[in-house]
Amino acid sequence: MTAPLSSKVRVLVIDDHPLFRQGIRWSLESTPDIEVIGEAENGQEAIKLTERLMPDVVLVDINLPGLNGLEVARVIKRREPRTGIIVLSVYEDDDQLFQAIKVGTAAFTSKDISPEELVQMIRDVARGRYLINDAVLARPNVAARVLHQFRELAATDEEDGANLFAPLTSREIEILDCIARGLSNKEIAQELSISGQTVKNHITSILSKLQVNDRTMAVIVAIKKGWIKMGYSQLPE
Repeated sequence: MTAPLSSKVRVLVIDDHPLFRQGIRWSLESTPDIEVIGEAENGQEAIKLTERLMPDVVLVDINLPGLNGLEVARVIKRREPRTGIIVLSVYEDDDQLFQAIKVGTAAFTSKDISPEELVQMIRDVARGRYLINDAVLARPNVAARVLHQFRELAATDEEDGANLFAPLTSREIEILDCIARGLSNKEIAQELSISGQTVKNHITSILSKLQVNDRTMAVIVAIKKGWIKMGYSQLPE
């Protein structure tokens, strides 16, 4: 069983339907370790609220007017890389899932998720888990597209002297390799026999050194530079 969080998870809800936002708020208000700190009905408002309120987790509808949910997620992850993002969709579409991976979201789910499942998802994302990895491995078509993109990036040859060495420590390389295999922070800690906080500290250092905003991009950069190798041989070509 996952250990309880030390403080309340601060959640921002982004959806253009007031009734749906209220439904989520009602579902979460009875949960003692989760607090809804704000709501937004469009992308621009969501980005401003995120910068002002600094939520731990953002729930965002993929079909927002103006900036859609994926565009909002991309901006938030670039500006606030530590914020976990859960994308909500009316239906689970392979292409939407693939795009959600690319912008660094932590989870992607249909709107018919139960309140209990949503609560657990929020807790997991707040702890640093990337549930979207599980969704990818369960969808062969999406897994194949992700693997294909990784391979294309790894095959790119950049003749830049600054890229001839890895700016990461051996431990950071190990952690990136674990991330590439889809392990959560807790699983990485168990595999490497270190604390969860140490894992988080290393990931923060990795993102800073590679000048990227999320774990997915860190893995892509590391594969592209040849510092780690993909091990998803079981996935379809």
